[in-house]
This record gives sequence, C-alpha cells and structure tokens, in this order.
Amino acid sequence: MEYSQIYVRRIRKLCRERGISINRLAVMSDVKQSTLDNIVRGITKDPRVKTLHKIALAFNMTLAEFLDFKELNEYSFDDDLEEDLG
Repeated sequence: MEYSQIYVRRIRKLCRERGISINRLAVMSDVKQSTLDNIVRGITKDPRVKTLHKIALAFNMTLAEFLDFKELNEYSFDDDLEEDLG
C-alpha cells in the first residue's frame, strides 16, 4: 500500500466513525473542497502538514493523534523504494 493511501484510509475511517461526510469535513476543517477531494481520491499524494493539521483539528485531534495509528506506525519507507525500483 502506498503511503498516501494510508492517511486517506485514516480520513475515511474517522469520517465513517463520526458520521461526517467528506464535504462536511471540508467545511469543518476549512480545507477547500477541491483540495480534500484531491487528497481522498489520491491525486494529491503529499498534502501539506498545514492541511493535515486542519483536518486533524476538525476531528478534534492533535496532528500527532491523527498520525498515530497502526498502519502508519508500521509503514516502512523501504517499501516505497522497492516499488520505485521495481
């Protein structure tokens, strides 16, 4: 799984758990709808920390809490390197 897919899954999971649509998250986070759509659809692979911070705050989380989950913590950047070389 690509790095960018990991935090997209995190966003989608948190939205599901809290009953928030992606559209509503855009409003709550003050992130442009198009920006959030591009992140969730995988067009934007490396969103800015500021954007992720705004999303975290919308979930009433710190950025550290938002990024502290099993899939991301277990991710190895060596996997990316292997995919790039493959």
